[in-house]
Amino acid sequence: MFYETTIKTHVRVPPALLNKKKKDAVSECLSENFENLLSKDIGIIFAVTEVVSVNDGIVIPGDGASYYETEAKVLTYKPELQEVVWGKIRDITDFGAFIDIGPIDGMIHVSQAMDDFVSFSKSNVLSGKESNRVLKVGDLCRARIIALSYKDLNNPKVGLTMRQPLLGTFSWIEDEIKKAKKMAKAPEKKNG
Repeated sequence: MFYETTIKTHVRVPPALLNKKKKDAVSECLSENFENLLSKDIGIIFAVTEVVSVNDGIVIPGDGASYYETEAKVLTYKPELQEVVWGKIRDITDFGAFIDIGPIDGMIHVSQAMDDFVSFSKSNVLSGKESNRVLKVGDLCRARIIALSYKDLNNPKVGLTMRQPLLGTFSWIEDEIKKAKKMAKAPEKKNG
């Protein structure tokens, strides 16, 4: 889920930036320090959108930089269980597919790719035995988050599934919708 969050922090502005307006220098330092930062509590910060306030700065003897207590608005992405996400297949291996869902990649284990026996080809394609569905690099897909792990904060894990209705590649979803419409139009058979 994407959020706009307000953070309060202290920021160090090095002497090289002291020729800029205070708010501009603080904004530059905040972007450098916080963009792509991962926090288990607020998610991945991918943009500093606004510096709300900057208090008077202090200089620590021997440092030469100014330190400012600051409040800023940031955009974050925090994956949540059961969230439906859109993305593009970035890589396919014999154990599953990696999908770019924005600020982070998710992994679709081969057992979660489709309701079918899935085989892996040397051309990096996952294929369903009975459904003839194919998953390849570059496919745009919709998936649901089923597992999250922050065990290694530098490399969080997002587990995904496409084994539910209206999940998978866009062509799979279109086929499901067409079948559902066809079934809805079919006349009901009377028992008798």
